[in-house]
Amino acid sequence: MGNLDLLAFGAHSDDVEIGMGGTIAKFVKQGKKAGICDLTEAELSSNGTVCLRKEEAAAAARILGVEQRIQLGLPDRGLVMNDHAIRAIVSVIRACRPKAVFMPYKEDRHPDHGNAAALVEEAVFSAGIRKFKDEKNLPPYKVEKVLYYMINGFHRPDFVIDITETIEDKKQSLQAYQSQFVPSEDSVETPLTNGYIEMVEARERLYGKEAGVGYAEGFFSKRLLVLNHDLLGGEQ
Repeated sequence: MGNLDLLAFGAHSDDVEIGMGGTIAKFVKQGKKAGICDLTEAELSSNGTVCLRKEEAAAAARILGVEQRIQLGLPDRGLVMNDHAIRAIVSVIRACRPKAVFMPYKEDRHPDHGNAAALVEEAVFSAGIRKFKDEKNLPPYKVEKVLYYMINGFHRPDFVIDITETIEDKKQSLQAYQSQFVPSEDSVETPLTNGYIEMVEARERLYGKEAGVGYAEGFFSKRLLVLNHDLLGGEQ
């Protein structure tokens, strides 16, 4: 671990790919180091198993070029504010030392996504406090940028990132989650099994059209951004 350019947190494996898979692929192709941390094992998902989801998550990470994928094993549908969860996330932040931390936007139909954002926000703040002890007793670290990606929502973002050249990487990373997005005889019908990947693609096409590019992913910033060169190279 250590010195990542970006670290993206999600409540479940596939959250990050839905929200910002194209951006991760774009930055990786530019030589940036990216990591993903799934807070839960998605053990309560209607389809698939924990073992299968881990295999799919690993495949998706390889497609995007992610350097490291971490699963914390916090309880699915149990992401609540507590000391153990915060300290576990702080350990990941301090170990990875990312320039930018990404998390789900709070306005989402799935409660776990908003709860994940609240936990990660707390952990980002606590990670910079010298006397705050994490699970591995690592030195403090202050994150430069805190950013939010959308999963199920469609909101007007603070800014977008052009993913025209990596939209196919994003789609392939989502297609790696066959258990979630591809209906089968054994699967239960969910919002994900009913043309969800096509819906995500359409959303990114709409953001792209408004921005004057082919496809784009939308983001929100906790603070006002000053971009000198690029999102991960400029100062905040």
